[in-house]
Amino acid sequence: MTRPAAALLLTAALSLSAQAADNDVTMLKLATNAGCMTCHHIEPGAKGPDGLAPIGPAWRDVSTKYKGQKDATDKLTRTVLAGSNPYESHWKGKVSGLAMPPNAVAIKEADAKKLVKWILGLEAGKKS
Repeated sequence: MTRPAAALLLTAALSLSAQAADNDVTMLKLATNAGCMTCHHIEPGAKGPDGLAPIGPAWRDVSTKYKGQKDATDKLTRTVLAGSNPYESHWKGKVSGLAMPPNAVAIKEADAKKLVKWILGLEAGKKS
Protein backbone atom coordinates (compact mmCIF):
# COMPACT_ATOMS: atom_id res chain seq x y z
CA MET A 1 0.00 0.00 0.00
CA THR A 2 1.33 3.39 -0.89
CA ARG A 3 1.88 6.04 1.72
CA PRO A 4 -0.89 8.36 0.41
CA ALA A 5 -3.37 5.45 0.35
CA ALA A 6 -2.46 4.48 3.92
CA ALA A 7 -2.81 8.09 5.06
CA LEU A 8 -6.20 8.30 3.36
CA LEU A 9 -7.38 5.10 5.08
CA LEU A 10 -6.15 6.37 8.45
CA THR A 11 -7.90 9.70 7.94
CA ALA A 12 -11.14 7.93 7.01
CA ALA A 13 -10.91 5.66 10.06
CA LEU A 14 -10.28 8.60 12.39
CA SER A 15 -13.19 10.48 10.84
CA LEU A 16 -15.53 7.52 11.40
CA SER A 17 -14.30 7.20 14.97
CA ALA A 18 -14.97 10.89 15.61
CA GLN A 19 -18.45 10.58 14.08
CA ALA A 20 -19.21 7.57 16.31
CA ALA A 21 -18.06 9.49 19.40
CA ASP A 22 -20.23 12.47 18.40
CA ASN A 23 -23.18 10.11 17.95
CA ASP A 24 -22.56 8.59 21.41
CA VAL A 25 -22.65 12.07 22.96
CA THR A 26 -25.81 12.97 21.02
CA MET A 27 -27.59 9.75 22.00
CA LEU A 28 -26.59 10.05 25.66
CA LYS A 29 -27.86 13.64 25.72
CA LEU A 30 -31.14 12.51 24.14
CA ALA A 31 -31.46 9.65 26.66
CA THR A 32 -30.68 11.93 29.60
CA ASN A 33 -33.15 14.60 28.47
CA ALA A 34 -35.88 11.98 27.98
CA GLY A 35 -35.30 10.56 31.47
CA CYS A 36 -33.98 7.17 30.30
CA MET A 37 -30.81 7.38 32.40
CA THR A 38 -32.93 7.48 35.56
CA CYS A 39 -33.59 3.75 35.19
CA HIS A 40 -30.95 2.48 32.75
CA HIS A 41 -27.16 2.24 32.62
CA ILE A 42 -25.07 1.48 29.57
CA GLU A 43 -22.77 -1.02 31.24
CA PRO A 44 -24.01 -4.24 32.88
CA GLY A 45 -23.35 -4.79 36.55
CA ALA A 46 -23.60 -1.16 37.59
CA LYS A 47 -25.60 -0.74 40.79
CA GLY A 48 -27.83 2.15 41.71
CA PRO A 49 -26.85 4.70 44.37
CA ASP A 50 -28.58 2.58 47.01
CA GLY A 51 -26.55 -0.50 46.03
CA LEU A 52 -29.55 -2.22 44.50
CA ALA A 53 -29.79 -3.60 41.00
CA PRO A 54 -30.71 -0.97 38.44
CA ILE A 55 -34.39 -0.33 37.77
CA GLY A 56 -34.08 -1.24 34.08
CA PRO A 57 -31.65 -3.44 32.15
CA ALA A 58 -28.24 -2.20 31.05
CA TRP A 59 -28.29 -1.25 27.40
CA ARG A 60 -25.39 -3.52 26.47
CA ASP A 61 -27.46 -6.41 27.90
CA VAL A 62 -30.43 -5.27 25.79
CA SER A 63 -28.20 -5.16 22.71
CA THR A 64 -26.90 -8.67 23.41
CA LYS A 65 -30.39 -10.08 24.04
CA TYR A 66 -31.86 -8.69 20.81
CA LYS A 67 -28.80 -9.11 18.56
CA GLY A 68 -29.81 -10.44 15.16
CA GLN A 69 -33.57 -10.13 15.71
CA LYS A 70 -35.01 -8.47 12.61
CA ASP A 71 -37.94 -6.83 14.41
CA ALA A 72 -35.95 -5.65 17.45
CA THR A 73 -35.90 -1.96 16.52
CA ASP A 74 -39.66 -1.74 16.00
CA LYS A 75 -40.46 -3.95 19.00
CA LEU A 76 -38.25 -1.98 21.39
CA THR A 77 -39.39 1.39 20.02
CA ARG A 78 -42.98 0.36 20.78
CA THR A 79 -41.90 -0.69 24.29
CA VAL A 80 -40.21 2.67 24.89
CA LEU A 81 -43.30 4.57 23.77
CA ALA A 82 -46.09 2.38 25.22
CA GLY A 83 -44.29 0.75 28.16
CA SER A 84 -44.00 -2.95 28.98
CA ASN A 85 -46.23 -5.50 30.65
CA PRO A 86 -45.14 -6.19 34.27
CA TYR A 87 -46.63 -9.69 34.05
CA GLU A 88 -44.39 -10.65 31.14
CA SER A 89 -41.10 -9.18 32.38
CA HIS A 90 -38.16 -10.94 30.78
CA TRP A 91 -35.72 -9.06 33.01
CA LYS A 92 -37.24 -10.37 36.27
CA GLY A 93 -34.58 -11.08 38.88
CA LYS A 94 -31.98 -9.08 36.93
CA VAL A 95 -33.35 -5.61 37.62
CA SER A 96 -35.38 -4.07 40.42
CA GLY A 97 -38.12 -2.66 38.17
CA LEU A 98 -40.98 -4.80 36.95
CA ALA A 99 -42.03 -2.81 33.90
CA MET A 100 -41.09 0.14 31.77
CA PRO A 101 -43.63 2.98 32.01
CA PRO A 102 -44.91 4.56 28.80
CA ASN A 103 -42.60 7.30 27.58
CA ALA A 104 -44.46 8.78 24.61
CA VAL A 105 -44.77 12.07 26.51
CA ALA A 106 -41.01 12.20 27.12
CA ILE A 107 -39.62 11.27 23.70
CA LYS A 108 -40.83 11.52 20.11
CA GLU A 109 -41.17 8.29 18.13
CA ALA A 110 -38.42 9.25 15.66
CA ASP A 111 -36.00 10.00 18.52
CA ALA A 112 -36.97 6.79 20.33
CA LYS A 113 -36.21 4.81 17.17
CA LYS A 114 -32.81 6.53 16.78
CA LEU A 115 -31.98 5.78 20.42
CA VAL A 116 -33.08 2.15 20.13
CA LYS A 117 -30.95 1.68 16.99
CA TRP A 118 -27.97 3.14 18.86
CA ILE A 119 -28.60 0.85 21.86
CA LEU A 120 -28.85 -2.20 19.60
CA GLY A 121 -25.52 -1.21 18.05
CA LEU A 122 -23.70 -1.29 21.40
CA GLU A 123 -21.31 -4.21 21.68
CA ALA A 124 -20.71 -6.20 24.83
CA GLY A 125 -17.39 -5.42 26.47
CA LYS A 126 -16.71 -2.20 24.56
CA LYS A 127 -16.88 1.19 26.27
CA SER A 128 -18.78 4.04 24.63
